[in-house]
Amino acid sequence: MGIMGNLILLAAETAKHGFGINFDILETNLINLVIIISALVYFGRGFLGKTLSERRAKIETAIQEAEQRKRQAAAALADQQQKLAQAQAEAARIRSEAETRAQAAREAVLAQAKEDVERLKASAVQDLNTQQEKIINEVRQRIAGMAIQQAESQLRSGLSQQTQQQLIDRSIATIGAN
Repeated sequence: MGIMGNLILLAAETAKHGFGINFDILETNLINLVIIISALVYFGRGFLGKTLSERRAKIETAIQEAEQRKRQAAAALADQQQKLAQAQAEAARIRSEAETRAQAAREAVLAQAKEDVERLKASAVQDLNTQQEKIINEVRQRIAGMAIQQAESQLRSGLSQQTQQQLIDRSIATIGAN
């Protein structure tokens, strides 16, 4: 039974009893509810349909916007991951270059240190040789000086007057022969 059927029934009921106040709460509430629901369905159908279609359009727009933001976020994530990979590759290259430079610097320092050690050794050997020659010269001079002193002292004490005279005569004779 439709709305129209209920209205007809209501009209028939009213015609049968006439207009008046009905004190039966259950019967009156039911009739009132049927009238209100029928009126709402008849008049509210367009309004409710319009509201639901607007709501549906808003939800579809929100879903499309969310999907667009998702695609943008995925593109941004891929871009950032690519940048991260590039940064990691650059960091590895810089680290490798730094290790190469450090190795070259280490080798240069070791070579310089080796050269300095060799130079110090050569300088020490030269200083040692110079000191050795100096000491040898001093020893020779002292030995020569001591030998001269000893020879003079032996000559003074060991030569008699007559031996000294003979040495002088021989020296004169040797000079005269030349």
